[in-house]
Amino acid sequence: MPGTYSTEAFEKEYTYTGKDLGAVWTKDKTTFRVWAPTAEKVFVHLYASGMAGAKDLIGRLPMQKERQGTWTAEKEGDVNGIYYTYQVTVGGKTAEACDPYARAAGAGGTRAMVLDLSSVNPAGWEEDCDPNAGKSVTDAVIYELHLRDLSMDKSAGIRYAGKFLGLTEKGTKTLSGIPTGLDHIKELGITHLHLLPVCDYGSVDETRPDIPQFNWGYDPVNVNVPEGSYATDPYHGEVRVKEMKQMVRELHKNGISVIMDVVYNHVYDAEKFCFNLLVPGYFCRTDEDGRYSNGSLCGNDTATERSMVRKYIVDSVVYWAEEYHIDGFRFDLVGLIDTETINTVIAEVHKKHPNVIFYGEGWTMDTVLTKEGYLLTTQLNASETPEFAFFSDTFRDALKGSVFKASEPGFVSGAPGLEETIQQCFMGMPFWCKSPTQTVNYTSCHDNYTLMDRISLSMPDTSFERKIQMNKLAAAIYLLAEGIPFFQAGEEMLRVRRDRSGTVVENAYDSPDEINCLKWDMLDKKEYYEVYQYYKGLIAFRKAHGVLRLREADEVKSHVLPVGGTEKNVAAFRILGGINGETAEEMFVVFNARRKKTKVSLPEGTWKVYINGEKSGTKALAAGVSGCVEIASISAEVLIKECE
Repeated sequence: MPGTYSTEAFEKEYTYTGKDLGAVWTKDKTTFRVWAPTAEKVFVHLYASGMAGAKDLIGRLPMQKERQGTWTAEKEGDVNGIYYTYQVTVGGKTAEACDPYARAAGAGGTRAMVLDLSSVNPAGWEEDCDPNAGKSVTDAVIYELHLRDLSMDKSAGIRYAGKFLGLTEKGTKTLSGIPTGLDHIKELGITHLHLLPVCDYGSVDETRPDIPQFNWGYDPVNVNVPEGSYATDPYHGEVRVKEMKQMVRELHKNGISVIMDVVYNHVYDAEKFCFNLLVPGYFCRTDEDGRYSNGSLCGNDTATERSMVRKYIVDSVVYWAEEYHIDGFRFDLVGLIDTETINTVIAEVHKKHPNVIFYGEGWTMDTVLTKEGYLLTTQLNASETPEFAFFSDTFRDALKGSVFKASEPGFVSGAPGLEETIQQCFMGMPFWCKSPTQTVNYTSCHDNYTLMDRISLSMPDTSFERKIQMNKLAAAIYLLAEGIPFFQAGEEMLRVRRDRSGTVVENAYDSPDEINCLKWDMLDKKEYYEVYQYYKGLIAFRKAHGVLRLREADEVKSHVLPVGGTEKNVAAFRILGGINGETAEEMFVVFNARRKKTKVSLPEGTWKVYINGEKSGTKALAAGVSGCVEIASISAEVLIKECE
């Protein structure tokens, strides 16, 4: 069948266009509809609980074959809270599966739940909306966080450790009174909180909350269901829905938009994935020998070029935007997903939610497409998806060194010959990008080493004080650059990931909490708190100056002018005002990665210093500067000429 699934004849006959897949609840009846075009017969099994294997079957409904490969059944009365599965027979073999369109599920995600979604809405949900609506994507400052990392360390002082509700707690502090958790994030000034996967994933056993378990969550099981281990009760499906909505509502009330990290390129277990149980082999790409394509390095790639896989992804993203008021989506390994699917997702979401932002990992992947004529969503195809942004590994590797060579230095650690690359990236125009709205500027995320660990590995004999300077210089460059700034939670307090022996952990996807969690008590130390204040000042400065947040390449080229004649390992820019609400007449920016001071000639006029190697913010640090400015070693300097 896999070859047949991708034929024009099959898709013409069996592409369902309706919007009622799954369990559609009303008080009087619930209608079930599932897409299973190859099935010989289908039943709905109704259960009293969501526990797999529990002997509590309370009903069995035969489903009737309907149009475009779907099957339907109705259950009279109010069955809110009942759990269900589908039993299908294909080629004489019978299998039982969760509903691919499940909105809630029991512990373990094997049984879907019929749920009146409105019954679990938090107070004020009808008025809830994106607090940053109406702004450009280049106005965003994105903070990437794993939910458990926020609250699992005792120094966080958070009651609901590792839970959705941990992100709703206010007033939490370290022993010295420094804010943690939500208060910290709000005070930092970021606009968007990017959460690593919070939909139902398979690598953590939800039925064992008593055992510490950790995983990043890039192994989806039910893509429309919140992860049960983040709920206070994983056994009752409505709790995870209610508490995730409470989290979103509280973040919105505090001015923070919410971005979900979504994984549609592969699944946890292709053989047991509900879609493949219902329609064997449909959801995943296979080669001519029937082996799963493995560009994801997770054993299977999603066949997004097939119409009902595309519909599934589109419907899922629209659902999260509608039902949970999600403000942005980061696509894992989007280079495995075709451009038609991504453009359709964006178009459908933007019909009602034009402010939702989209970005992802546009790496070029080796995958086996089941149809001809499709392009994949990679950096090199960025022009095909103009409303989708991509992580800039160009910027990342130029700043700190190649991600594949831990001992290699980058610009901030003194590597030579990177000035031109830094200039291009600062202007929001790496070689693969035509617009600053398509480049996500960063130097650390959950993958690979933290920024401080990476600097330490490439500069092992450098003093701690110098490493801090390098960290701050990297932050100044990407947080002030044209494009979309993004950073990993904890980078602002010199986050490291080390085991008990002191060994640096690169990809801590399944490492214990003690390695992954944020150590809030580090902020009680002067040098760490000063770095946090520096990040806070950089963000405030960026938000105060529209010329750093331009949207068009032509605007950047005419207003952000690289300065020539500087010493090696120095990049400088003259930035002209008069655009995007900019209040300054002109800005002058210098990044000195040298181990020595450097001098740079200023344009005519009198200037004020707002950012240097020690401090940053929206209040002038020095005034009356003219002629020439001396920049300290391994530091940034930003000066402004005020409008007369």
